[in-house]
Amino acid sequence: MKSLGIEDRPLTTQELTAPTPRPAFHGSGAVAFSTKGEYGVRLMVQLARRFGTGPASLTEMAADEDLPRAYLEQLVMSLRDAGLVASTRGAHGGYELTRSPGDIRMGEVLRALEGPIAPMICATDDPEHATICDRSARCTVNVLWVRVRDAVTGALDAMTLADLVPVRLPDARDEPDPVTTTPLTGALTPS
Repeated sequence: MKSLGIEDRPLTTQELTAPTPRPAFHGSGAVAFSTKGEYGVRLMVQLARRFGTGPASLTEMAADEDLPRAYLEQLVMSLRDAGLVASTRGAHGGYELTRSPGDIRMGEVLRALEGPIAPMICATDDPEHATICDRSARCTVNVLWVRVRDAVTGALDAMTLADLVPVRLPDARDEPDPVTTTPLTGALTPS
């Protein structure tokens, strides 16, 4: 039989038994967010951890997350334009959340960073999609993409930034002294 030149060659024993290294995954799947979304969420978590302490330095947050400061500067502009963060200039300037972490939905954050959340153009909330896709009037698959969009946005909108910030445990110095603690009284104490 004549070769077409496109057939796979037989695998060697080593190739059959050697584990394949797993590549780093940064959103190349069917429903994925870019590094704008990933890094922007990490930045917002840093701001949430610092909530109520005044403006936070972008340089410090970039170092804490091991992210490029220049890229965070671009992302923070989108977050500021969306009204999620405010900036303060000066020696003690920086960025801070405009609302409590519990009042900021993750869907809002990702929309500010990524734009509309939709697996396909026909599933966006944008009414202009009909002019982009010539199949809109007769498409029967659109319902699938709308359901995927609704599932993803539902999950994102159900979570707040506070859900991603670990609860700070009190410092050992803040613990009450066990010797001077008064015991509970009432139904919990033996009669």
